[in-house]
Amino acid sequence: MKKAPQKQPPAIQYTIVPKDLAGHLFNVTVTVAEPSPDGQVFALPAWIPGSYMIREFARNIVRIRAEAGGAAVGLTKLDKHAWQAAPVAGPLTLHYEVYAWDLSVRAAHLDQTHGFFNGTSVFLRVVGQEARPHQVDIQRPGDPATRTWRVATALPEAGAKRYGFGTYIAADYDELIDHPVEMGDFALGGFTAHGVRHDIVITGRVPNLDMARLEKDLKAICETQIAFFEPKTKKAPMDRYVFLTMVVGDGYGGLEHRASTALICSRTDLPSTAAPKTAEPNEGYIKFLGLCSHEYFHTWNVKRIKPAVFAPYDLQVENYTPLLWLFEGFTSYYDDLMLVRSGIISEATYFKLLGKTVGSVLRGTGRTKQSIADSSFDAWSKYYRQDENAPNAIISYYTKGSLVGLAFDLTIRAKTGGAKSLDDIMLALWDRYGRDFYKGSPRGVTEQEVESLFDEVSGVRLKTIFDRYIRGTEDIPLAKLYAPFSVKVTEERKNAKPSLDAGIGRDAAGVKLTQVHEGGAAHQAGLSAGDILIAVDGLRVNGNPSNLDQLFARYRVGDTVTVHAFRRDELMAFDVTLLGDRVPCVQVSIAPGTRKGPAVKRPSAS
Repeated sequence: MKKAPQKQPPAIQYTIVPKDLAGHLFNVTVTVAEPSPDGQVFALPAWIPGSYMIREFARNIVRIRAEAGGAAVGLTKLDKHAWQAAPVAGPLTLHYEVYAWDLSVRAAHLDQTHGFFNGTSVFLRVVGQEARPHQVDIQRPGDPATRTWRVATALPEAGAKRYGFGTYIAADYDELIDHPVEMGDFALGGFTAHGVRHDIVITGRVPNLDMARLEKDLKAICETQIAFFEPKTKKAPMDRYVFLTMVVGDGYGGLEHRASTALICSRTDLPSTAAPKTAEPNEGYIKFLGLCSHEYFHTWNVKRIKPAVFAPYDLQVENYTPLLWLFEGFTSYYDDLMLVRSGIISEATYFKLLGKTVGSVLRGTGRTKQSIADSSFDAWSKYYRQDENAPNAIISYYTKGSLVGLAFDLTIRAKTGGAKSLDDIMLALWDRYGRDFYKGSPRGVTEQEVESLFDEVSGVRLKTIFDRYIRGTEDIPLAKLYAPFSVKVTEERKNAKPSLDAGIGRDAAGVKLTQVHEGGAAHQAGLSAGDILIAVDGLRVNGNPSNLDQLFARYRVGDTVTVHAFRRDELMAFDVTLLGDRVPCVQVSIAPGTRKGPAVKRPSAS
């Protein structure tokens, strides 16, 4: 006897409309066809994947009410994230307003220029019904000034034309919140990478934007990464991808999603048709392309290859893992590497970027106190909540994690004669944990499985690296690791300039110390973060940090100067012995006569 087709559960239905542009309010509804008979619970996530800090998005819900059949329904707040409606027999609808004034890639923002939101900021989760289909009707604002607005998202359309207002669908709640949405008047470009459409959305004024160059460069990066993970099929893990980019005067950041990324960048970092044509991008554009490369690499590494604790996410509480060095650090290793492999930058430029990374790691003494495994675990309380003492207390699992990736790569290549590399590790992780993640067999990787896989795939015993540089706090001996490849790593301290060895910021009264590095001149003299410097040897310090450099240029390393500073509202004097920068300038270069550096071009044996 033939089985009757199984009835699909009704979808969870949302509407969202920019209600008040000047007041920065989204109006949202969620309708549940079959609410829990015990009283349906709704909860807004406390954090967003990729940004490991409790953000308490529910604090932006301005008001909320429930109704069923046109009648009001009681709504009880359970905690700072959740509400429970009184039991009802039929469909239940919540109406609520969300304040959206966070111009970042993590939350929601709305004004007369555009609207942007992540689902974690605006869509209440219907507890117990997350696996049901979800759909959202994105409605056009009523303001006449928005009549030319369009919608950009990687969510599949259902009743909406691409880039139009209307209905979009998701298989479940996890998919719904993994597709940020941009609306407004934006520049639109795009390209096809190995058969997959990639769109570029640029929001914000960018005079003479060179979209053609941006399309060309991003296409090269994306095709290189797709071929990296799928060298035989060159099949991308998504059907479409969107780069959502918000342009501001000064900004930088990105957040990965399964088929898109939300980016924020400085206007000057984007290519201009008025700029001189050069073979290589300028420094700002390289920074932007590196950001794009980083977030795109996350399509595989963290969105599909995940730590076990993220499969699935619990978005109401912290999800602790000691593996962010692998998911963020290795992504940081490969982001610039992919610029070389795609032909965007030269090996020489790559090595300059690497030297800056090494210098940034050596800058803080926190690297001697915290391992990157602990930094990963403590991301919730330390890395994402940095204060003025951060350089003296913590290490970045991004930057040192990228150097650990390099250490693994060089070690494996050296010990296997180039037959194996870190590439093989990444492909094994993809094959075992990532490729089928959204195909019914989601499983994350544990720290024990990571260490076993590294040894198994490489054929090299790698415990020393785990013990010394991941679980331990030793500096990575890059000069020694690079030696077999005829690559030189040198530390230069030429022309040391007098320095406070402190972070400097602007202030109306003088310059403000934002950070004081342990053991530096400012620290030894008794200066503290927050102090406002107003005079050096009786000469005024104005609000421009460069003025301080000009004053110190009259002195030599070892000279003692009197610095007057305000701490709170009290004037204090400090005798400061000026020291040279304790962190050397690190130079990485290919030795003369060497044709190729290691780790740049993937060996055919891989």
